[in-house]
Amino acid sequence: MKATEIPERMSSRGRRLTRQRVLVAEALASAKRALSAQELYERIKTSHPTLGRATVYRALEAQVQDGMASRFERDGHVSAYIACDAEHHHHLVCTRCQRVLDLDETVVAPLLSSVGRRHEFQVDHAALDFYGLCRRCRRKRP
Repeated sequence: MKATEIPERMSSRGRRLTRQRVLVAEALASAKRALSAQELYERIKTSHPTLGRATVYRALEAQVQDGMASRFERDGHVSAYIACDAEHHHHLVCTRCQRVLDLDETVVAPLLSSVGRRHEFQVDHAALDFYGLCRRCRRKRP
């Protein structure tokens, strides 16, 4: 998501456009990897020391509800967030460097269709996160 798109996306979802919400969304959109709420707070507070930690958490949750961010488990317990361009999509998450790649829907669609047919189940939506090592981290020694 581009920084210029943030105000429009927030407004279109009925959210009040506050400077704090925009700051959090911009910081998340500029991140190269998934960040915990605490990591995001640390990044923002250097330039905006009056921004509260609770404000960051609330802004992130609003973004998740509005489809502007995805939340997932990292290291088995810590929630991490990444900005989203699309409402429904899937991720490849590197467990070493925390990079997150979007998985093309054309890869997942046949799987969802097959699951639906096999189990006579109509899939309305799905969120899949695949965890492992990215190409860069596989090349590096542990």
